[in-house]
Amino acid sequence: MPQPEKKLNPGASPQEWFGYQLRKHRKLNNLSARQLGRLVQVSDDMILSIEHGKYPSCHLHLAQRLDEVLGTDGLFGDAWPMVFKPADADKKSPDADKSPSRLVEDVAPGHPGRMLEGDTPSPSGSPVPVDRRAFLYNSSLAALASIDLVALVSPTNLPQPPARIRPLDIDQILSVADEIHRHDNKQGGGGLVGVIAGHAMQWAVGRLTVSCPDHLRAPLYAAVARLGIVVGASHFDAYAHEDARIAFKVAAECAEEAPDWHLRAKVYSFLARQAIWVGDPDAGLTYAESGLVRSDRLTPTIQAMLHSARARAFGKMGDVRGTLAAVGAADDAFSKSNPAEDPSWMAYYNEAQHQGDTAHAFWDLAMRADQDPARASHRFEIAVAGHTDDYARSRAISGTKWASLLMAKGDPSQAAAIGQRALDDAGRLTSRRAADDLTDLSRFAKQHRGLPEVEGLRERIAATLQA
Repeated sequence: MPQPEKKLNPGASPQEWFGYQLRKHRKLNNLSARQLGRLVQVSDDMILSIEHGKYPSCHLHLAQRLDEVLGTDGLFGDAWPMVFKPADADKKSPDADKSPSRLVEDVAPGHPGRMLEGDTPSPSGSPVPVDRRAFLYNSSLAALASIDLVALVSPTNLPQPPARIRPLDIDQILSVADEIHRHDNKQGGGGLVGVIAGHAMQWAVGRLTVSCPDHLRAPLYAAVARLGIVVGASHFDAYAHEDARIAFKVAAECAEEAPDWHLRAKVYSFLARQAIWVGDPDAGLTYAESGLVRSDRLTPTIQAMLHSARARAFGKMGDVRGTLAAVGAADDAFSKSNPAEDPSWMAYYNEAQHQGDTAHAFWDLAMRADQDPARASHRFEIAVAGHTDDYARSRAISGTKWASLLMAKGDPSQAAAIGQRALDDAGRLTSRRAADDLTDLSRFAKQHRGLPEVEGLRERIAATLQA
């Protein structure tokens, strides 16, 4: 029997007033906590916690998303500063008593080739903060000293969703998904790509609340699922793992609503890869096998993609028999691949991608179970040769893993040459995954100290990671 809703007391505290308003407007929009959470990309538990006045630090961006989804004309965003006081609002700046001119001397010495010396790394690796008041006082922006510069450049009126979903709106979502996918593969998921991805997801999910003709409902959900997959992939590459999981969760639910078995399988493939990457291959195997449910509805290429994910999970576990069987299933499925049968977004999964994915599984067997490294080496070689500049990240990661394999199990001079070529790509990426692989390559190279080509590689890796 369902539990009765807790009675809210909006006069008890600012947080409880905020929660009362949230519940009221959620119900006016006929949304459950779960539905609202999906639209603003948080859990239903967080929505209920805010409604009960128990969530101490609702973020301003979430308040603004609530306004957009619930159509509350800035109610939550305007109330946010009074309800959720920033944690550092009362902290006095250690530089507060210094004169403005002294502050500029301390924080912005500058040197040739740089407009402002505000990004010198601190010991923790974070940028040294520039005192905003001092900068404004000593610049032509002094007249704006009382204005929050972030707010100044933020749009005062966010784009409103259409009154009714049109084919044009769906095409826009798919076009944005294609662009993010393209830039993510070429440049990595960090930096501006990740920022754009996050905002695009917020924008697209808001379209799910708009009136939609029945014949466009499935295409709309499929488009948002597609965008959720590429946004999640971008966040995963930047190690924003919780953001990635949320995007994947939205994508999975939208794929189910579509219903689109191919998109559903793609979501589970990414969930599997993320779980394997963060050290939970058992969960990764479960996700991959969940994606293979009703495999008769999937194209051979998509089946190969999921079997490759299974192989990578078994490889991380050091399970030789399971890895060999999964790679065999992946190879068999890929041999039947017909690109004409695949969705357009599967075009990336070509011979190079397939060989690279399965090579990673054999890499783990070589390192963890002392298996023949030639299996992985041969597949990495095909992958590196086959990836074009449009897939620079995949080429960099395969090249770096290939170099690590040879550095540990083969010819260090050959490994150094391959590593140098991988650095040509990796040095232009904003990818945490690629950076971690470079760190591993440098570690494997330590055992060959004294070889000039290896020392040169390690020096270049260090310079690239510090850049």
